[in-house]
Amino acid sequence: METENHTGRPDFLLVGLSSRPEQEGLLLALFLTLPEQEGLLLALFLTLYLLNLLGNLLIILLIRSDAQLSSTPMYFFLSHLSFVDICFTSTTIPKMLHNLRVGRKNITFAGCMAQMYFFIAFAITENFLLGAMALDRFVAIRQPLHYFLLMSPLRCHLMVFVAWALAHLHSFTHTVLMSGLSFCGHRHIPHFFCDFQPLVVMACSQKRLSKILSFYAGGTIVVGNVIIILISYAFIVQTVFRLPSAQGRGKAFQTCASHLTVVVLFYSSAIGVYFRPLSSYSGDKDKVATVMYTVVTPMLNPFIYSLRNEDMKAALRRALEKLRGSRRM
Repeated sequence: METENHTGRPDFLLVGLSSRPEQEGLLLALFLTLPEQEGLLLALFLTLYLLNLLGNLLIILLIRSDAQLSSTPMYFFLSHLSFVDICFTSTTIPKMLHNLRVGRKNITFAGCMAQMYFFIAFAITENFLLGAMALDRFVAIRQPLHYFLLMSPLRCHLMVFVAWALAHLHSFTHTVLMSGLSFCGHRHIPHFFCDFQPLVVMACSQKRLSKILSFYAGGTIVVGNVIIILISYAFIVQTVFRLPSAQGRGKAFQTCASHLTVVVLFYSSAIGVYFRPLSSYSGDKDKVATVMYTVVTPMLNPFIYSLRNEDMKAALRRALEKLRGSRRM
């Protein structure tokens, strides 16, 4: 029996990781090769989600509790990036885990619109934050003597505020347009969450405005940010190669390596999914790339930023020493 919510709109059904049951083994095989699909998927994504929460919370706590890190613009942006990563995955993965656990795949129309709103908002915020971090590295390497003057606390807070505000404005416009579309009884969303692309493909009413907003506004935001990052790193590389010592060049590159790795992971999968005609949308293939930038990349970020980062390692040692000292008292 078709479930309806209080607005009279029928619930959607989230198909999951495969729109055809026989293909779910192929998608699972990208991670595991065992046959117990749903239980293993639940365990796999729960593990990834918990690693994401613990890793990013640790980054936030270390930065906020350490005076040296909290006063550095780079780590100010990193703490916000970690917070966005937690929110980003929490928008989609808990609902997916719930569906795998209880065996139900329905989501109300209002719930679907809310999930899409927050997913777009956090994705665009992360996009802007990665651009802000590239500018931060540009200033640090090109203008080291004026770094703390140019990247003042007021400017850093303003950059973060603009990132959040523009992202939510863009997401709000998307959601308002999407909520006005008709779906003509189509209820099965070939995805594991309410993403923009499958919903637009499913819609049977006039969707030209939604397509224009996605292609032009979304494209300008993401591609424009990528261009800023590329230009920043072009100048960074130019400056680094002018440094007289190999040690200085190595240290400069090391400060950028973590951010550049995250940029490549995030944009390589996201651009592959969203920057192509909607007519070429393929649910099963696109889900693999979506899993990469919605689940795997946010989970890897804490490891990327901490394993080779001496400042984070030193902050962790200081935190552990404080903890040991408080226990002795």
